[in-house]
Amino acid sequence: MPSTPDAPPSPILDARELSVAFDTTPVLDHISFSLPAGASLAVIGPNGAGKTVLFRALLGAVPHTGTVRWAPGVRIGYVPQKLDIERDIPITGRDFLTARLAVDRAAVERPDIAAVLRLVGLSEDTSRKPIGTISGGQFQRLLVAFALLGNPTVLLLDEPTAGIDQPGEERLNAMLHRLQEERGLTILLISHELTIVHAYATHVLCLGSGPAFFGPPSILTPDLLANLYREPVSVHAHTHAH
Repeated sequence: MPSTPDAPPSPILDARELSVAFDTTPVLDHISFSLPAGASLAVIGPNGAGKTVLFRALLGAVPHTGTVRWAPGVRIGYVPQKLDIERDIPITGRDFLTARLAVDRAAVERPDIAAVLRLVGLSEDTSRKPIGTISGGQFQRLLVAFALLGNPTVLLLDEPTAGIDQPGEERLNAMLHRLQEERGLTILLISHELTIVHAYATHVLCLGSGPAFFGPPSILTPDLLANLYREPVSVHAHTHAH
């Protein structure tokens, strides 16, 4: 049904009573949330809370109950935390991206390699180096470029700054925020960096051993975080200049 001027726009993602269990062990239990287009969702919680499983359920990669509804025409790009590729194989970043295009020949309106390299801030020289010789931050940018070749409207990123030093982490987060603003992307991000959550997220989904919590970043009170992580957590919220 088309939206009327008085009605809120249809969500780009609506998940209702989403549950996942492996054998008899529940991992996600009746998770419900809804996101508008252009939102930035941070998924937080301790290790083992089911954050990556949530992403896999949203992608339809694991069996689940409940419903996951993406808006019509959504194109999803996924950036995993770890890629099952040996960093010492003799291929360059450009080879890696070229293989992506070869697999997805049917894609329409896709950007070319030079365009996505510019978007993620990787030079041509860096793209022609073997992937095992570039830094962790550059490799994560390469993975984002790989996802952007599909011309996505939604990006799912599973801890994209894991294993990156702080300057590289800040540059990567700023780049993702710029991409979101320039391209109107909806971003779903798994992160342990609560400062980044406060700086960039419009919505937060908290997963732990108890009920899930969903709302704006202001829900992240010291009490909620202490219950979520089972220990006191301090957050220094600050704004970034864009």
